[in-house]
Amino acid sequence: MDILSSRIILRPRDYATTLAFYRDSLGLAVFREYPGGTVFFAGQSLIEVAGHGSSEADPAGFAGALWLQVRDVGAVAVELALNGVAIDRAPVTEPWGLIEMWLKDPDGVPIVLVEVPDDHPLRRDNR
Repeated sequence: MDILSSRIILRPRDYATTLAFYRDSLGLAVFREYPGGTVFFAGQSLIEVAGHGSSEADPAGFAGALWLQVRDVGAVAVELALNGVAIDRAPVTEPWGLIEMWLKDPDGVPIVLVEVPDDHPLRRDNR
């Protein structure tokens, strides 16, 4: 998967399961590993899966979403299906012009994979 931009730190309930999802199912490359954590390349940013720092008192669930820009969301949909990843919503062109596909990680964190079409304003330099 070719991720172009993102920003997130995750503290999963089950570190090993979430680590396997991002490393094996999504196929993200490892930037670095440290005792109790793994950091993945994600375009211009990084995704850290930390096996530390959370407690039972933390709120349940995740209030946001992981936004990952890809070059071709249709091709990524095929790749993820071959890896056994469940797709919650197939790629759809949204009213705002982006092509979005939705899935969840093992902790239920929403992930939106976004393709920016060539004619979208995000691709134009308006200076």
